[in-house]
Amino acid sequence: MHRLAALGLVLATTTLHAAGSERFVRQLELPSGQLLRVAEGEQEPRSIGSFSVLLYDILPGRPDTRLFVSGLVVPRDGTLESAGLVPVDADARPELVVRIRSAGSGSYLSAHAFTIDRSGLHQLVSVAGLPPDADAAAALRSRLTGQPAGRP
Repeated sequence: MHRLAALGLVLATTTLHAAGSERFVRQLELPSGQLLRVAEGEQEPRSIGSFSVLLYDILPGRPDTRLFVSGLVVPRDGTLESAGLVPVDADARPELVVRIRSAGSGSYLSAHAFTIDRSGLHQLVSVAGLPPDADAAAALRSRLTGQPAGRP
């Protein structure tokens, strides 16, 4: 009886680990030396839930040690597709752009842009309901400036 219970515990642990490995998690190193971590919410469905954006400093002299600076948790309707540094606003620094693909038949796209500075993370702009092949960065710029996408 105890062996059967132990086997069930091992199988449950393996299953949870396997499901967790599909979760979107990306780390990006910034030119400042800071580290960004973008991740879907733990133990949430892939098609809906939340994602977190965490900003860390690296402890001087200890490159494997991270110091938390700032973080945000944002709701999502879809699966995280990508996270990267892309220029969106008029300054010279790129913003973090997170793309989300809807789980429905339309495969609609949404995107969020975040600014990063020494004081932390700030959500800059977001767009939703874009066609599947849309240029998310152009749509974010357009929303930010009020000009149609594709115009200077």
